[in-house]
Amino acid sequence: MKKLGLLLYFMLSCIVLSAHEGEKHEKSTKEDSTHLEQPQVDYSHIQAQQEHEHDEHETKKVTADLDDFPNLHPLMVHFPIVLLLIGAVLAIVNVILLKKEVDWVITGMVLVGALGAYLSGRTFHPHTHDLTEHAKQVLAQHDLWADWTIYLSIAGFVAQAVSQFIFRQKRWAVAVVALLLIASGYAVSRTGHYGAQLVHIEAVGPQGKFLESTEGHAH
Repeated sequence: MKKLGLLLYFMLSCIVLSAHEGEKHEKSTKEDSTHLEQPQVDYSHIQAQQEHEHDEHETKKVTADLDDFPNLHPLMVHFPIVLLLIGAVLAIVNVILLKKEVDWVITGMVLVGALGAYLSGRTFHPHTHDLTEHAKQVLAQHDLWADWTIYLSIAGFVAQAVSQFIFRQKRWAVAVVALLLIASGYAVSRTGHYGAQLVHIEAVGPQGKFLESTEGHAH
């Protein structure tokens, strides 16, 4: 009888443990099923967007052609800025040295600088539209100093030619040239200041904003 009781107890214990293990297995199965049924993130649209951006980048040229620019003014203005400023420095130095070699360098720089100033301010001057009142005032100052740059650089070139070929490097003549080139250097620096203000503060020019089409106008 005692053995029968122990046997029954053992059988009941096995049944209880089996049922408990079954519940745990069922719960684990449900959790795994729930985890597997969670919606997967769709990365296809992200990949498609990245491919589109890559294709768009491939179609753009790293080195743009001249025709891609809305206006060639930004490319031209660097010549007078650099050449007139360096020419002014050399003219000051030549007041002391009176070297023919320096004289020739000044003549060449001022010639190209004056030509660049004229082309930048006349032939390649951009035509604007729909500017704010403040931007119009800044543009007016830019154009004013650009005109002064043209006049002073041409005057500086004429004075340099007269000093070099007529007065044969008389110190006073070289000094007059230096003064004119200093003035033209100041004028071109003011022109560049207002030009930078138009582009970087007033946003006139980037990607052709506020610029008229070049059709019917020179670049």
